[in-house]
Amino acid sequence: MTRMATIQKHDGTVLEAHRTGIRRPPLYRVLLLNDDFTPMDFVVVVLQKYFSMNHERATQIMLQIHREGMGMCGVFTKDVASTKVGQVISYARQHQHPLACVMEENE
Repeated sequence: MTRMATIQKHDGTVLEAHRTGIRRPPLYRVLLLNDDFTPMDFVVVVLQKYFSMNHERATQIMLQIHREGMGMCGVFTKDVASTKVGQVISYARQHQHPLACVMEENE
């Protein structure tokens, strides 16, 4: 919160102090979901290409997706998360893979 100071102007009017609240925008988690058809190597490429992960980290997340059914790729503002979901789905469809990518509000 920011607090404004009380200021008296030359004409006698007084500006009162007030608080302005600035909230951070809500954040969203981007998740990849496991399926039985998308190759593991393709998932690693997606994680590297769209989430800037190195090969080792991308492999760890891919294995988590495989074992647990989903894995978190990152946490972003709503617009960025939505864009990444769209990019991943489009890229997967271009390569004829049913990879599912979703976003959910980060709690």
